[in-house]
Amino acid sequence: MGSEPMAGSVPTEDSHAAVRKSWRVLAVSDKVEPRIYGPNLAVAAANVDFVVACGDLPYYYLEYIVSVLDRPMYYVHGNHDRPEHRQDGSVITEPQGGANLHRRVRMVDGLLVAGLQGSHRYNQNPHYQYTQAEMKRRVLGMMPQMLLNRLRYGRALDIFVAHSPPFGIHDAEDRPHVGFQAFHLLLRWCRPRYMLHGHQHVYGNAEQTQTRLGQTDIINVYPFRVLDLDFSAPS
Repeated sequence: MGSEPMAGSVPTEDSHAAVRKSWRVLAVSDKVEPRIYGPNLAVAAANVDFVVACGDLPYYYLEYIVSVLDRPMYYVHGNHDRPEHRQDGSVITEPQGGANLHRRVRMVDGLLVAGLQGSHRYNQNPHYQYTQAEMKRRVLGMMPQMLLNRLRYGRALDIFVAHSPPFGIHDAEDRPHVGFQAFHLLLRWCRPRYMLHGHQHVYGNAEQTQTRLGQTDIINVYPFRVLDLDFSAPS
């Protein structure tokens, strides 16, 4: 799976989400969407505070979004992400202009945001695939930082970003699309107000894309969502 960042990056701002009531976010995942990758982006995603990318998107697409909107971007990798070969001969392994959330906690405009990349392991490809036990170890590895956040800010986490959904919520029964059981532990212990994910493609309006679990709204953002995230009410 290659090298991974160590868990528990310490937020650098000493601000609190209660200072503001809402944030507008462009969240993208899994599909290059013409309404985003084109001249209408500035209209479709007007007045967003930042961008969240939930994986399985070409880096040129994410870089286009950042360049047009001129907003910060935070991302996790999906199981189909691979190095991107550019015309100048360079090889890009991360989108330029963004910050990787995997196993990290970042203070984003007053919000505590953390992420975990990848999907359930379904073959021997080493990129961004994990067994249930491997993902559980990564979740547990982030818990010390979450505890510090609770002591320092009065809350552990505001937004959890992942490529895959939790087990049994917005997932499927085939191995590549089974959700992660450990995400239930994270949501129960950390109580983020929102979880944003992709991975599960949506083909009709009847498919469920938003679920409330405890204090967390879990949202499948495929292929994109402009979200007004409300923190005015207690989570």
